[in-house]
Amino acid sequence: MTTESSLHQRRRALTEPELAGIPWLPRLTPDERAYAAGELQISEAQPGDLVCRMGRPVTYWFGVVDGLLKMSSENAEGQSLTFAGLPPGGWFGEGTVLKRESYRYNVQTLRKSLVAGLPVESFHRLLDQSIGFNRFVMNQLNERLGQFIAAREIDRMNSPDLRVARSLAALFHPVLYPGVGEVLRITQQELAYLVGLSRQRVNEALANLQAQNLIRIEYGGLRVLDLEGLRYMKHPPSG
Repeated sequence: MTTESSLHQRRRALTEPELAGIPWLPRLTPDERAYAAGELQISEAQPGDLVCRMGRPVTYWFGVVDGLLKMSSENAEGQSLTFAGLPPGGWFGEGTVLKRESYRYNVQTLRKSLVAGLPVESFHRLLDQSIGFNRFVMNQLNERLGQFIAAREIDRMNSPDLRVARSLAALFHPVLYPGVGEVLRITQQELAYLVGLSRQRVNEALANLQAQNLIRIEYGGLRVLDLEGLRYMKHPPSG
C-alpha cells in the first residue's frame, strides 16, 4: 500500500479549531467558506510519509495544519535539492494543481503532521467563482517564486552559517507560513535535514546566530529576534 493511498484512506473532515487555522478561509464569502469547509479533508501523516511523490498525478491542494514537511527533488545525478521546509499554515502545490500536472517534486513529513487537502476540482471551482480565493492563490504563486529562487541561492552557499540563516528566514515567511508566528517548533536534526548539513554543523551555526542576537534557542524550538537580519546577512559571523 502506498503512502498516498493510506493517507487518503485515513482522511476525515476538519474540526472547527482546525478550520480556524486555514489562512485562506477568511478571504471567502460565507457561502464560499461553507462550500470549502465541506470539501476539505485532513489526515495524520507519520514521519517519513510521502504526501506528494514525483511523477504522481495531483489530487489535492495541500496545507500543513500541524507538523513539518520538506519539499525536495533529485536531479539526474541523484543529488537532492530542498526547495522549502513547510511549517504550519503553509499551503503548497498550487502551480501543479492549476496545471493539473504530475508532481515534479516530493513532499515528505519530517515528524508526525496533520495535512489538510482541498480536492483539485474544488480548488478549480473556487478559483472560477471566488475573487478572494483568486487573490490568495496569486499571492502564493508570487511569493513561492521568490522562495524557489532563494532556495537555489542557498544551495550554492558555501557558508553553513549563511545557509542556516537564510533557511530559517524562509521558514518564518509571514505570507507563506502565517501559522508559525515568532517561535518555530523544530529540532536541530529536522533543520539539518532541511539545510543539508550535519546536525553538529547546524548546532554551531545556531550558536553563532544566537551570539549575533538574530535568534534565541528555546526549549523545543527557535525564536527569531531579527528576521531582516537573517534575510540579509551577507557574511558569516566571526568567532
